Amino acid sequence: MRPARFQEFVIALAGDDPTAGSAKTLAEMDDSVPCGFAITVADVTRWGVVGQLPDGAKHTDFEDTPVHGDPIKPQDPPRATDSPEQWLAALLAQSGSAEIAAVERWSTREEARTGYFGVTVRFHNTARVFVRLL
Repeated sequence: MRPARFQEFVIALAGDDPTAGSAKTLAEMDDSVPCGFAITVADVTRWGVVGQLPDGAKHTDFEDTPVHGDPIKPQDPPRATDSPEQWLAALLAQSGSAEIAAVERWSTREEARTGYFGVTVRFHNTARVFVRLL
């Protein structure tokens, strides 16, 4: 899933989630980040999105055709009291998307860097998006 399509996917998910007050693109906020979104839960959080093509793909001939597999097992739903990173990871895990193969929180990784929060979303076509809390 390319970053622009992922951005719209997350905005739609957040728009349907009862814990989210609003969700919009960063471009709607006149932000300088080319791809990202802002979600209001307890506070407004801004997220930048960068993508990585599937293994072996080239930008010149890549078509963003969905590849489906088993959705990841749902975890606890997002709660308004979750940290922003935890909330976003839960939202994605609960989506039931057959394109998503895994969601990894940066702060819970073994090699986690202090002060870096975000998620890596791996897709069944081996593409990835990296979503960083700004």
